[in-house]
Amino acid sequence: MKETNPLKIAMADDHVLLRNALASLIDSFEDCQVILQSGNGKELTGQIGKGVIPDVVILDLNMPEMDGFETAAWLQRHYPQVAVLMLTMYDSELSLIRLLQAGVKGFLKKDIHPAELKFAIQSVVRNGYYYSNHTTGKLVNLIRQQSDGNNLLQRSLLSDQEVRFLKLACSDMTYKEIAQRMGLNPRSVDSLRDQLFVKLDVKSRVGLALLAVRHGVVTI
Repeated sequence: MKETNPLKIAMADDHVLLRNALASLIDSFEDCQVILQSGNGKELTGQIGKGVIPDVVILDLNMPEMDGFETAAWLQRHYPQVAVLMLTMYDSELSLIRLLQAGVKGFLKKDIHPAELKFAIQSVVRNGYYYSNHTTGKLVNLIRQQSDGNNLLQRSLLSDQEVRFLKLACSDMTYKEIAQRMGLNPRSVDSLRDQLFVKLDVKSRVGLALLAVRHGVVTI
């Protein structure tokens, strides 16, 4: 029998079967109740904006219209008290740092064991975070390399402008069109591109695009 005040859970995932299966599993936990399911971040934020406010939100990173990163960033700005868990297969330093910057409190794989899912939900509410041993190892290694003089952490930190440029660079727009879209002059865009070449250790626009997709900056 559920407690009087179970944890309110919201979910956003465009894969309906997986979302329904996870919702049924979470509803079976004695201290949890799924109060909202959405197919993308736009639907989710619309419902939360109307006053349906959960304790925990579980997001898929790859969603149409408004992906997990954008949704987590919106929640951090408007409802920082809501804990966010991210369903993602991306676990590179770059993707982890970006998601942490967006306010994500923990990371889950889609094949997570039910007991670990329950523990993750409880952990973000009680402790403010949930990191698996694998994720913790990644972050510890990142910090260790920084202390050893390696600038991997610095290279993993991307500004909003750099992320926006990366997304546009993955389109068929010319650099001139990208400059117009970003409200910059072409020389500034060239400088931004060259800085990312150095920062991310790539040599071409194709390299930027491949890196952006591989690390979840751009989802396909």
